[in-house]
Amino acid sequence: MLKSKAIAHDFQPAAKPPASEELGDLRFRALLTWEHWQALPLAVRKRFSKRLAGLESVVYKGEVIHTQMTMLGWWLAQATRIIGAPLPLSRDEHVPAVVTVTEDSATGGQFWSRHYNRHTGFPQVIHSSKRFIGPTGLEEYVGGGIGMALRIEVQDGALLFKSAHYFLALGKYRLTLPAWLAPGALTVTHRAIDDESFEFILDVVHPVFGKLIHQSAVFKEATI
Repeated sequence: MLKSKAIAHDFQPAAKPPASEELGDLRFRALLTWEHWQALPLAVRKRFSKRLAGLESVVYKGEVIHTQMTMLGWWLAQATRIIGAPLPLSRDEHVPAVVTVTEDSATGGQFWSRHYNRHTGFPQVIHSSKRFIGPTGLEEYVGGGIGMALRIEVQDGALLFKSAHYFLALGKYRLTLPAWLAPGALTVTHRAIDDESFEFILDVVHPVFGKLIHQSAVFKEATI
């Protein structure tokens, strides 16, 4: 059986793109070599090169297709309520979902807001800030000073964001959490379905207890 080949490396600037390519937001592209960036479908490259300067934003609308959690995964998700509930709180499926991306002018990063309907009660809203800093070149902050350094891989035409380590940031102080305190390895997969639609997959896998959380959703850019 053939195994998928994953492409991963430490943060380093990409090679200079050909002059004929339209320039946009280069921050995600800079986290991969030019060859690895080119291995992604054009739709994915355009999506992660969209410039959101000033008051611009982009909205993706879609549907949560599948959510699976073990009992331990469910308890982990509930425990994260104290830092803004960045993990799915329920196993609801086939509910509307909306993602909004705007510029974080204070840090030079991006705000990502995710709005997931539920079968009962108010929707769950998840906020995070992606910042292009740190040893891997990309970090995501979720609240309460908690964040994670991310590594980017390209695998079978999909763009993967993988947790390298978790940390607690308090002002100018920063503490890397030991592995035994980490909830598990988090991977977000962004895979093109066609030129307009893409699949979002979230996995949290613990080294001892296995896969705790799995969620998949499909989105396409909304016209607003």
